[in-house]
Amino acid sequence: MNRYCLALALVLPSAPLLAAVKPCEELREEIEVKIQAAGVASYTLEIVPNAEVTDRNLVVGSCDGGRRKIIYQRNDGSRRRSETPAPAPADIPAD
Repeated sequence: MNRYCLALALVLPSAPLLAAVKPCEELREEIEVKIQAAGVASYTLEIVPNAEVTDRNLVVGSCDGGRRKIIYQRNDGSRRRSETPAPAPADIPAD
């Protein structure tokens, strides 16, 4: 039992070191495939340093060992529901 605990104690801290650091371009290509499969026609994927991330909601990936992020923006001009102006009231004919 002690040997098992000792082995486990030695292996667990090294597990993150075994995880492969994915290159940014490779991850960007994988994300592009998924976006295109979803039918999005116009979008931008940009690789930026962590310090340049202004809106965490746009981050779709992390690469270079967490030093850089991949930012997604949809470019089709669609508006969010809260940004859509209310329709103008219809003219009511006077009797």
